[in-house]
Amino acid sequence: MGNPTSVWPIGATLGEGPVWVERDDALWFTDIKQRKIHRFDPASGGRRTWSAPSEVGFLLPAGSGGFVAGLENGLYHFDERTGAFSLIAEVEPELPGNRLNDGVTDPFGRLWFGTMDNGETSASGSFYRFEGGRVIPTGLRGIAITNGPALSPDGRILYWVDTLANTIGACHVASDGTLGPSREFLRLDPSSGHIDGPSVDSEGCLWIGLFGGWEARRYSPGGELVRSVRFPTANITKVVFGGRDRRTGYATTARHLLRPEQLESQPEAGDLFEFAAQVPGIPCTPVALEPAA
Repeated sequence: MGNPTSVWPIGATLGEGPVWVERDDALWFTDIKQRKIHRFDPASGGRRTWSAPSEVGFLLPAGSGGFVAGLENGLYHFDERTGAFSLIAEVEPELPGNRLNDGVTDPFGRLWFGTMDNGETSASGSFYRFEGGRVIPTGLRGIAITNGPALSPDGRILYWVDTLANTIGACHVASDGTLGPSREFLRLDPSSGHIDGPSVDSEGCLWIGLFGGWEARRYSPGGELVRSVRFPTANITKVVFGGRDRRTGYATTARHLLRPEQLESQPEAGDLFEFAAQVPGIPCTPVALEPAA
């Protein structure tokens, strides 16, 4: 594995939601707390930023064009040409202290995402599936800080993160999108850092960022640690893979919760990093916004 290098010294407060978008060969990500969406073009070095109307946890390409963005109170369509946001579906209007945090698509164009307590203490978060124009509860609930989910390459195993418990659960996904019982896939001691965003590569291995752990780690489908990548800053929030061969790892990081003396010793905190990987990632299937015919 290559050593990570900063490719955008952006100093994000809470960099998150990286996704490689094949239709424009670019890496997109968010800064949740600064309410920003960022685009990085590695071929040209081009950088562009948009403002969001509220905290934005993730964005994923939409099959009909533009993106689906997870804002504080729901799913929105984001048009990068105009910078406009339009509501697709409210989520948890009865829980104004919650926000959307992380999301992913499966090979069928279904969107899976989680909510969390914005104060990071109350177990009010849940996971949902967006399909056929509807937001559908998955039954995974009672979590203070959700992260992920992530899905196996065939879309049949869903991995979900309870960050405060420092665990990853795994569920079988039925053909209709319902989840089977959850089993514990991984549990880490907090001394390793807290499990943040997960992603899956083409061999079905699970990558996690470690918030406060200085590392990204790769685990086999059986839960064995097979790789680790050390960073020059503590808060690694999520890793995805992009480039023409999808063998470039991109990692978002955060300045969030670092004390002044820690920020002084970690000048690259909050930057976007890249590193070389041996195993390619999985293409991101665009979100299917319209119900299936």
